[in-house]
Amino acid sequence: MRAPRLICLVALFLAGCLKRETAVQSGNRQQILYLGIGGEAAELDPQLAVTLPEASAVSALFEGLVTEDPHDLHPVPGVAARWDVSPDGRTYTFFLRSDARWSDGRPVTAQDFVFSWRRILSPSLGADNANLLYILQGAEAYHHGTERDFDQVGVRAIDAHTLRVTLEHPAPYFLSLLTHWAWDPVPEPTLQAEGPLYQRGNRWARQGHLVGNGPFRLTTWSPDHVMILDKSATYWDAATVRLRALHFFPIESVEAEERAYRAGQLHLTSALPVSRIDGNRRERPQEFRADPYLATYFYRFNIRRPYLSDPRIRRALALAIDRVAIAEKVLHGGGQPAAAFTPPGMEGYVPPPLLATNLAEARRLLAEAGYPNGQGLPAFELLFNNSENHRVIAEAIQEMWRRGLGIQVTLVNQESKVVLSARRSGDYQILRSDWVADYADPRSFLNMWRSDSGNNYTGWSNPDYDALLFAAARTPDPAERNALWQKAESLLLQDSAIIPIYYYTHVFLIQPSVQGWYPTLLDHHPYKYVWLKP
Repeated sequence: MRAPRLICLVALFLAGCLKRETAVQSGNRQQILYLGIGGEAAELDPQLAVTLPEASAVSALFEGLVTEDPHDLHPVPGVAARWDVSPDGRTYTFFLRSDARWSDGRPVTAQDFVFSWRRILSPSLGADNANLLYILQGAEAYHHGTERDFDQVGVRAIDAHTLRVTLEHPAPYFLSLLTHWAWDPVPEPTLQAEGPLYQRGNRWARQGHLVGNGPFRLTTWSPDHVMILDKSATYWDAATVRLRALHFFPIESVEAEERAYRAGQLHLTSALPVSRIDGNRRERPQEFRADPYLATYFYRFNIRRPYLSDPRIRRALALAIDRVAIAEKVLHGGGQPAAAFTPPGMEGYVPPPLLATNLAEARRLLAEAGYPNGQGLPAFELLFNNSENHRVIAEAIQEMWRRGLGIQVTLVNQESKVVLSARRSGDYQILRSDWVADYADPRSFLNMWRSDSGNNYTGWSNPDYDALLFAAARTPDPAERNALWQKAESLLLQDSAIIPIYYYTHVFLIQPSVQGWYPTLLDHHPYKYVWLKP
């Protein structure tokens, strides 16, 4: 009787020993980070990338003149080893590292930056983020086509490793602005071999073709499945990089992403289902994170569409939303009600709180526009990308508009790439959107609504708004600058081209083995400093 029992015990022991290792356990051993990025990246060209999934990969593949400290994101040397600033704050001279290399082994030079900035500012490219470079002297005129000579733009390659930059006006935030991927260099010879330099459609930023200068290089890109980035052997600071690889999973469903995490397939999620926030906070307190985040969740109107061109209808829709109920009951504390577009807590700026729920005023505006109780208005379409979280928020707002104003709204959900295409072409009525600060400054939120902004997409334009932002950028006194920003944001909110709904808190799960992933206001986490503790 003892022999069979011993055999059983040995069998159970071996079964336990042979239990299959999870991806997370394997990744911890091999320094391979598995993370969900919330959706498919459509573009890895840093001058055309616009979404957070794209930014996640681009930040690992490319590096600009400066990069970010992992703890608080203050600017630290990147391709530029050091820099000098003129006494008037308008001229920066960057001294590039002699050992900075592209992944094909070529040196990164000052001329690479001149070419890259010329490309993103070329009107023919249609880069959404080109306006971020307007701080350069003459850049706006060149981008608008009123100045054809790029030599009039404030960037010069003094020699192979010296770059001189001249600004339109002093900008204390300039170095932080340079950490945005729009400023990253792109390799001219690679682009030249793959297609047009100054137009969309060049396939250089694809598997087998992409050449970058960051700490990682693209090895596999299987759309809707996985993107794999391996550590780059040519990166100037490769000795600091401890991860051997990054595996990005474009899981749009937050519920599926959470299941993958629970099964040991992911080190991090990009978000959490709102229905699972309380449960994870309670069940996984060591893995649950709710980090501060400079980001706003909002709806944008296409004001070129019938009925939505009337600001009274738009403002009625904005005033009928109970943001407190959404934050507390729908999001379970995963966000804060947004009374304005700009989140609080930046540079002493206090946004004008103009969006408290006011059903009486909303009904009055609707009646004034000629549609009492919504009578005569067709059903509007609200477009959002696939996500259970977006759906439950949309359903709550749909009911608020139906019950409070008598307005019917049809919900339409599509894949992220389809939504991005609709946004770009203007093929929508109301569109779910979000905006994460490019840098910790109010102008990162307010500049996107300028008439010439590549990120506007609403058709809204107000010359008074543009003039206020122009004046604020050139006002050295912080109090005066804040006052100008407040006037501008008040115009934006009164015209209601957008509906701010809530300010984000980044709620997600992270394995205890992940080291170097610090809470930051922009949710940036330089991968060169991240590693895994076995």
